[in-house]
Amino acid sequence: MADDEDKNSPDGAQPRTRSGLREDVYHVIFHHDTEWAKRFDVILLWLIGASVLVIMLESVHSLASKYGFWFHVLEWIFTILFTIEYALRIWSVRRKRRYVLSFFGIVDFLSILPTYIGLFYAGSQYVMMIRILRLLRMFRVLKMARHIGEANVLLDALRGSKTKIMVFVFGVLTLVCIEGTIMYLIESRREGTGFTSIPQSIYWGIVTITTVGYGDIAPVTVLGKVMASIIMLTGFAIIAVPTGIVTAEIGKQMKIEMDRRRCAGCGLAGHDPTARFCKGCGHALDVDG
Repeated sequence: MADDEDKNSPDGAQPRTRSGLREDVYHVIFHHDTEWAKRFDVILLWLIGASVLVIMLESVHSLASKYGFWFHVLEWIFTILFTIEYALRIWSVRRKRRYVLSFFGIVDFLSILPTYIGLFYAGSQYVMMIRILRLLRMFRVLKMARHIGEANVLLDALRGSKTKIMVFVFGVLTLVCIEGTIMYLIESRREGTGFTSIPQSIYWGIVTITTVGYGDIAPVTVLGKVMASIIMLTGFAIIAVPTGIVTAEIGKQMKIEMDRRRCAGCGLAGHDPTARFCKGCGHALDVDG
């Protein structure tokens, strides 16, 4: 029974039947159904947002030169707080390896790693490396998804539509390769068109079929313009496909979520994610579904 509870726990965490300080910490960090857990989520969201804002402002040279010291201090404060949070997550879960190697476990680790790496790489020859590593701090944005209940529906929808999207992308790449090759055969004979190779022509095809249209490469022949027009019209039809796939999957996941939170007393569905009791009859909901 305990093994089944472990499998259903988020991030491989220990079951809620455990008692003591570790269980209390686990429940506050990993669950969202108590007042302290909600406060923890809100505080962490604000900290993540503030830390990301500091990273963005630090990239503005005029602000960095004037407030660089304070940005550095704030970054260390955020890093220490997130390190404590990461350590508490590892300490409170039973299957530590499962959490550490999970998606959010890796995100949590990457969000604090660059600041510590900066301690060991000093000197002008390592400046570029440090800058690249510090960009990993933007992974803190992904930490927000854990604390937004509706994000689970979107993530499940993306997982459910993954195969269809992959088939769609493969089909589009095949089409673009064919179109790019044809455009190369048509336009490569004219100098200055930009269709100097098949990869370059495929790049133009991708830019065109996605309706981005940078304008750095353009056909000049009549046949090339006709072909480009066909590709542009094709692009409008293609763009709608992945949107429809994901939208249909989101609707499916929302229905599953509504059915999961169906009242056992009166059968009413569609309760709010944080609801503890049925809004129709007042019966206690099975929040662990």
